[in-house]
Amino acid sequence: MAKVRTTVTIDEGVMKMVRIQAARSGKGDSEVIEAALREHLGLDVLDRLWSREGLPEDEAQALALEAQAFARGEPS
Repeated sequence: MAKVRTTVTIDEGVMKMVRIQAARSGKGDSEVIEAALREHLGLDVLDRLWSREGLPEDEAQALALEAQAFARGEPS
Protein backbone atom coordinates (compact mmCIF):
# COMPACT_ATOMS: atom_id res chain seq x y z
CA MET A 1 0.00 0.00 0.00
CA ALA A 2 1.29 3.47 -0.86
CA LYS A 3 2.46 5.71 1.96
CA VAL A 4 1.51 9.37 2.34
CA ARG A 5 3.59 12.00 4.07
CA THR A 6 1.58 14.17 6.45
CA THR A 7 2.05 16.61 9.30
CA VAL A 8 0.13 16.30 12.55
CA THR A 9 0.29 18.05 15.89
CA ILE A 10 0.69 15.58 18.76
CA ASP A 11 0.90 16.12 22.50
CA GLU A 12 4.53 16.25 23.62
CA GLY A 13 4.05 13.45 26.16
CA VAL A 14 2.39 11.20 23.60
CA MET A 15 5.23 11.74 21.14
CA LYS A 16 7.75 10.93 23.86
CA MET A 17 5.98 7.61 24.46
CA VAL A 18 5.95 6.92 20.71
CA ARG A 19 9.72 7.43 20.58
CA ILE A 20 10.27 5.21 23.61
CA GLN A 21 8.12 2.43 22.10
CA ALA A 22 9.91 2.81 18.77
CA ALA A 23 13.32 2.52 20.43
CA ARG A 24 12.27 -0.53 22.45
CA SER A 25 10.82 -2.31 19.44
CA GLY A 26 13.47 -1.32 16.92
CA LYS A 27 10.86 0.38 14.75
CA GLY A 28 10.52 3.91 13.45
CA ASP A 29 8.20 6.50 14.96
CA SER A 30 5.95 6.31 11.89
CA GLU A 31 5.60 2.53 12.22
CA VAL A 32 4.53 2.84 15.86
CA ILE A 33 2.01 5.58 15.09
CA GLU A 34 0.59 3.69 12.10
CA ALA A 35 0.23 0.48 14.13
CA ALA A 36 -1.61 2.37 16.88
CA LEU A 37 -3.95 4.00 14.37
CA ARG A 38 -4.61 0.69 12.61
CA GLU A 39 -5.49 -0.93 15.93
CA HIS A 40 -7.69 1.97 17.03
CA LEU A 41 -9.52 2.06 13.70
CA GLY A 42 -10.00 -1.70 13.63
CA LEU A 43 -7.89 -2.14 10.52
CA ASP A 44 -5.78 -4.81 12.21
CA VAL A 45 -8.86 -7.03 12.52
CA LEU A 46 -9.80 -6.42 8.89
CA ASP A 47 -6.24 -7.16 7.74
CA ARG A 48 -6.35 -10.48 9.56
CA LEU A 49 -9.71 -11.30 7.99
CA TRP A 50 -8.56 -10.46 4.46
CA SER A 51 -5.24 -12.28 4.76
CA ARG A 52 -6.78 -15.60 5.78
CA GLU A 53 -8.52 -17.06 2.78
CA GLY A 54 -9.74 -20.59 3.21
CA LEU A 55 -10.21 -20.42 6.97
CA PRO A 56 -12.28 -23.12 8.58
CA GLU A 57 -15.83 -21.85 9.10
CA ASP A 58 -15.54 -21.64 12.90
CA GLU A 59 -12.37 -19.49 12.73
CA ALA A 60 -13.86 -17.23 10.06
CA GLN A 61 -16.98 -16.76 12.15
CA ALA A 62 -14.94 -15.97 15.28
CA LEU A 63 -12.95 -13.31 13.40
CA ALA A 64 -16.13 -11.84 11.93
CA LEU A 65 -17.71 -11.62 15.38
CA GLU A 66 -14.56 -9.97 16.75
CA ALA A 67 -14.70 -7.34 13.98
CA GLN A 68 -18.40 -6.78 14.61
CA ALA A 69 -17.85 -6.33 18.36
CA PHE A 70 -15.02 -3.88 17.70
CA ALA A 71 -17.19 -1.85 15.31
CA ARG A 72 -19.89 -1.66 17.97
CA GLY A 73 -17.39 -0.57 20.61
CA GLU A 74 -17.95 -3.65 22.71
CA PRO A 75 -15.16 -4.81 25.04
CA SER A 76 -13.07 -7.66 23.66
